Amino acid sequence: MHIEQENQPKELQRSMKSRHLFMLSLGGVIGTGLFLGSGYAIGEAGPAGAIVAYLVGGLLMYLVMVCLGELSVIMPVSGSFQAHAAKFIGPATGFVIGWTYWMSWALYVGLEFIAAGLLMSRWFPDTPVWVWCTVFALLLFGINALTTKSFAETEYWFSAIKVLTVILFIIIGGAAMFGIIPMKDNSAPFLTNFVGDGLFPTGFTGIFISMMTVVYAFQGSEIMGVAAGETEEPEKNIPRAIRSIVIRILLFYVLATFVLSAIVPWKEAGVLESPFVTVFEMTGIPYAADIMNFVILTAVLSVGNTGLFACTRILFSLSQTGMAPAAFGKVNRRGVPMNALLVTLAFALLSLLTSVVAEETLFVVLLAISGVGGVLTWMAIAFAQYRFRKQYIREGGKVEDLKFKVPFFPFVPILCLIMCTGIFVFTAYDPTQRTSLYWGFGFVAVCYLFYYFRFTRRKVEAPALTTAAEQPDKIVH
Repeated sequence: MHIEQENQPKELQRSMKSRHLFMLSLGGVIGTGLFLGSGYAIGEAGPAGAIVAYLVGGLLMYLVMVCLGELSVIMPVSGSFQAHAAKFIGPATGFVIGWTYWMSWALYVGLEFIAAGLLMSRWFPDTPVWVWCTVFALLLFGINALTTKSFAETEYWFSAIKVLTVILFIIIGGAAMFGIIPMKDNSAPFLTNFVGDGLFPTGFTGIFISMMTVVYAFQGSEIMGVAAGETEEPEKNIPRAIRSIVIRILLFYVLATFVLSAIVPWKEAGVLESPFVTVFEMTGIPYAADIMNFVILTAVLSVGNTGLFACTRILFSLSQTGMAPAAFGKVNRRGVPMNALLVTLAFALLSLLTSVVAEETLFVVLLAISGVGGVLTWMAIAFAQYRFRKQYIREGGKVEDLKFKVPFFPFVPILCLIMCTGIFVFTAYDPTQRTSLYWGFGFVAVCYLFYYFRFTRRKVEAPALTTAAEQPDKIVH
């Protein structure tokens, strides 16, 4: 099959190594969703129900990751799934996915600034939260404004702290669970909390409700695709990262949830601010709350750091096809799209302001759009892979020539689309979250209408398909 080529913007630097890509994906998933959200999942679904929810969510994440992997290896461009959607589904869908995903992450970056400021209040109660918001905004801006390598290296160590904490928690909690390490009350719970009220005390309804929390916690794994355009040897490093990342994430989440459920009764886990802190305190570890406060602060900064990077690259990708102002496609001598970075930070700070002055109106709408946008992005990844493979075979390509391929095609992308649709169905049945669908899909409809009214009179080119092996020499390495 002849694969059309087009020069990718030469200023982007392929400076991310395999270890950076691995930790970027791992760190994007291990965050507040685990340290804080795991207690909510256990409280909604019970001990075994939460584990089932994480296993099902992990399966969905795997389906998304392998679809993204095939696309990112054959077309390793900055912006990733936005560019893939534009080429293989249609420019309008690329436009909608790009802007929805950008807004989602930019909003969460603003939320992370607030969260970091509140965490610092534990140690500095007399310092206003807005001061810490400013400090952390400047810090993350500086990290992203230097070079891609500086971002990757910082995120590597942020993620390493989180991963080490989870590993220690599993070891210490598991030892306390079986009485190897004495707890403060000298008890060894073993599996009593699993069988006390039954494995599924809230039934399947609780599993479905907790599934939404679980899937949102796993969102962020797709950041690996955004980084593909700046990764060394993407045809080698992307498959390696995918093969190792999914099993490790599942192990961390499932084992951590198993230990939490064994030590903390499920009814109490749902109301705890952080069940991790509770477990460490129950085992008598000194300064447990301060240690976890530091780890959660690291997780928050990691999310903000990753969000700034992702938003900047998505805006850069949109500008390459005329779907965003051309100024967002300009990079400085260090290979950083500075205009895109500044606009993203400005929107993040404005969203932070809406959480204070328009909490019940505009802020609620932004959160709703963000939640829907994440699942739609996963659906776009699966559908783009389906369309790509069909086109590839139709034009004479051989599947065995693909350096990374989705197994059991077309079962994998179709199952992914069905599961994502199921998430929206579950959301519609939950009265507290149903409104988010109205705002989310309403925003998507407005984006499609804007695209057709704004761009139908002039041709908008999607990025050309370029394999990793055929990358132009002009890209800065």
